[in-house]
Amino acid sequence: MSGFIILIPILIIGVFVLLSGIFTVRQQTAAIIERFGKFQSIRNSGLQFKIPVFDRIAGRINLKIQQLDVIVETKTKDDVFVRLKISVQFKVITTKVYDAFYKLENPHDQITSYVFDVVRAEVPKMKLDDVFERKDDIAIAVKMELNDAMLDYGYDIIKTLVTDIDPDVQVKAAMNRINASEREKVAAEYEAEAERIKIVAKARAEAESKRLQGQGIADQRREIARGLEESVDVLNNVGINSQEASALIVVTQHYDTLQSIGEETNTNLILLPNSPQAGSDMLNNMIASFVASNKIGEEMKKQNAAKGIEPKSKRKRRPPQDTNDDPDIIV
Repeated sequence: MSGFIILIPILIIGVFVLLSGIFTVRQQTAAIIERFGKFQSIRNSGLQFKIPVFDRIAGRINLKIQQLDVIVETKTKDDVFVRLKISVQFKVITTKVYDAFYKLENPHDQITSYVFDVVRAEVPKMKLDDVFERKDDIAIAVKMELNDAMLDYGYDIIKTLVTDIDPDVQVKAAMNRINASEREKVAAEYEAEAERIKIVAKARAEAESKRLQGQGIADQRREIARGLEESVDVLNNVGINSQEASALIVVTQHYDTLQSIGEETNTNLILLPNSPQAGSDMLNNMIASFVASNKIGEEMKKQNAAKGIEPKSKRKRRPPQDTNDDPDIIV
């Protein structure tokens, strides 16, 4: 009975020892097994066994894609300090778990050092504007450098991204002012162009209006001349000569003007000779001027006849030339 009691603790210890040899490995993880401090094997996901006491789990390696964000402060070619955020996506190569575990103590520090080295070598070659425009070139340069360096350690660089470019606060304020000035300049140019178009359109409209107005005045004068010509012909038919007919038409227009002014209530003040004596004097003056004009014409005919010059009525007439000048009738 006493021997059975001693056997129970031994059995319990044996069970615990056996259970210590059973372990599990999670998905996308690799376990490193060492025996007496020496590498023994790599165990993948699932239920695994090891020799109790002799074997131990030295460590576990994450096989998932990981991301490391590195912030680098450096200076550009135009002496502007800028902070860049570089995101490095990497993972352990499945076939090189041994190298990743034993060759590199701290992969994050190693990657950070390479990122600093590459960024501080590339960015000082560029101006600040080029850093924004060529950020993909910086990312490619970082990826190439990291791939060459980390491949020997069992790490594969999936992607490198320049996720943020942050210049100094004063530099950003200056850039914003420059951008605002450029936009104001463009806006001013558009406003000036719009104003020019308005002025040109207005000038064209005024020119067209004056052209039509001049054409209307010319047509009006042409019709007045035709009306006067018809009036003179009518008066000639009843025995009134051209001079008397012209004088009569002028007097008639004078009184028609006075009548139209009297009919209008909102007209400007116009001073005209409106007495009967003034009208009679106007008619007498016109008749006298016509008589004097006839006498001058007779004297000129006599002088031309004495010099042997034919009168204009006997000369061969030339065809009238087409002109755009309209006759002006002065009343």
